[in-house]
Amino acid sequence: MAFPLPEYGRCQDLRESLRFQRVPVTLRGRYMLESRLEYPCQTIEMSPGDMSLVAPARAQVGEKVIVYLEQIGRFAGVAIGRTEAGFALTMSLSPTKRDRLADQLTWFANRNAISLPEDRRHDRIVPIMQRTLLRLPDGQETIVKIRDLSISGVGLETEARPVAGARVFIGATRAVVVRHFAGGIGAEFERPFRPGEINEETRL
Repeated sequence: MAFPLPEYGRCQDLRESLRFQRVPVTLRGRYMLESRLEYPCQTIEMSPGDMSLVAPARAQVGEKVIVYLEQIGRFAGVAIGRTEAGFALTMSLSPTKRDRLADQLTWFANRNAISLPEDRRHDRIVPIMQRTLLRLPDGQETIVKIRDLSISGVGLETEARPVAGARVFIGATRAVVVRHFAGGIGAEFERPFRPGEINEETRL
């Protein structure tokens, strides 16, 4: 169920219309409530100003929520309504992050419209320089190995186990830990790279 958004006139340009309209998009992730409990989630619809989620624990209206989504990163928002499947929240983004998200949602909408395969922007590569420095929230630093890298995140081979949601530095790049796997962790960049900004010669 989608919550209606304001109508400000018909916009022919898709990117402009995304300021007011949600795009059906399926992205997996996790969210944290004010209780600091975390749960898995999946988006139903999203715009640069709000999103609706399938969520096992529904936020109370007015409750602050932090959402970590695969491919596009971290968002802070406030729950604005509950649905049968979960809840919807509104987000307050900087102009830069709002524009970046509008670009990403435009791509998702275009891909769905013409049935494109999964975006090559999120193909994972193995950089030539695989060693980098991981700085943990407590300031400790450790050398890690990059397992794979995409514009939105990175897999690291490390014995360190910062909790999901922990903010870390990977080299000079800010990221949020989103998962653990055997032998390492996965992190999403707080500010995903733009298409074409990374390749095998990228150093974090």
